[in-house]
Amino acid sequence: MKFLFCCYPILRITLLIIMILILISMPSIAQQKIEGIFYLDGQPVSITVIDGKIDQIDRNVELNEDSRKVFIAPGLIDNQVNGINGVSFSFGQSELNVQGVLEATKVLWQRGVTTYLPTLTTNSHELLLKNLSILESARKDESSLGSIAGYHLEGPYISPADGYRGAHSINFVRKPDWNEFMEYYRTAGKRILTVTVAPEIEGAIEFIKKCSELGIVVALGHHNATTGIINRAVEYGAKISTHLGNAMSNTINRHVNPLWPQLSNDGLMISIICDGFHLLPEQIRVFYKVKGAERTIITSDVTMYANLTPGVYKNIDGEDIELSSDGRIFYPAQNNLAGSASTIDKGVGHIMKVTGCSLSDAIKMASTNPAQLYGLNDRGKIETGKRADIILFTIEDYRMKILKTIVNGKVVYEASE
Repeated sequence: MKFLFCCYPILRITLLIIMILILISMPSIAQQKIEGIFYLDGQPVSITVIDGKIDQIDRNVELNEDSRKVFIAPGLIDNQVNGINGVSFSFGQSELNVQGVLEATKVLWQRGVTTYLPTLTTNSHELLLKNLSILESARKDESSLGSIAGYHLEGPYISPADGYRGAHSINFVRKPDWNEFMEYYRTAGKRILTVTVAPEIEGAIEFIKKCSELGIVVALGHHNATTGIINRAVEYGAKISTHLGNAMSNTINRHVNPLWPQLSNDGLMISIICDGFHLLPEQIRVFYKVKGAERTIITSDVTMYANLTPGVYKNIDGEDIELSSDGRIFYPAQNNLAGSASTIDKGVGHIMKVTGCSLSDAIKMASTNPAQLYGLNDRGKIETGKRADIILFTIEDYRMKILKTIVNGKVVYEASE
């Protein structure tokens, strides 16, 4: 008995040490609470985030005065980002590196974009391979926090015709080549989520079929296809029209053109650029009335020129690209636009202004719809179990002001006072 009594303190200390070691080895629980006005209904909400996921949503909450002014929504998802802030993913000579991609990601976070598809436009085979490899390294970098969901290959399998080709270089436009595309696909870690193609060019329909069988979302864009070809492309798996109303000739037949069949085909969603330059208000209103919030995606088509000083720059062929002081990017050689200098947050406010749609529907088009289209089922909504990709913002005079961006539960941007 005396022996056991003497040993009890030692046993107690040993057990205490074991318990401390167990607690130290257990993963820490990162928890935060976010409060504001819910984007869906304009009512108060309190969201509990634990270890990067939405754990609880409380609607019975009293907000303080500051929180009553702040909206909460899922982070924006942009399916067409060519670059930003001097960083280009394929345009021009594109001296891309992993650090540049990560810096571009941070700039997008400041605009409320928590997920995006780096977009590679028409260029040489070698450059596309090189940049896909660099982008894939950036995607795997832990500091990107999963914001790079995959890639959008916009070209090189597009129409060579002026106007429909847009600002893509004629020197690198080519017919679909499945072996070439599979090189891109493998280099990209099989993360090419969508490809824009002109369905009327030789080999395009078979290419669309093969992409669809792989689960790649086929988009129709930079094309001058007939109604019959567009309908056939949809039958073979095409799901969306890329920046509808743009990448067309400045003069088209008022009856026979690629616009009407894409609008009238219920099997096609549309993406539209709502930067105030690419489409007139009445065009956006018509597109929205036809497709509705369910089948519309707001995209930016933002380029490396965003955030740069207004002036004249050179494209891949040495031709002028003009960036105006009001943010318009113009390609004089083709008398058309050359991408956008605005991020998708501007599009959210602009579509609300010109269509009268609700904030809820605008966020649906800028987050929920792209998440569903590309199979990103862990994001795009504020629901328990989803990734905590969340933005806090105000909106005045149809302009979003991002106050805080949370990616996978981590605060990656917070506006200064």
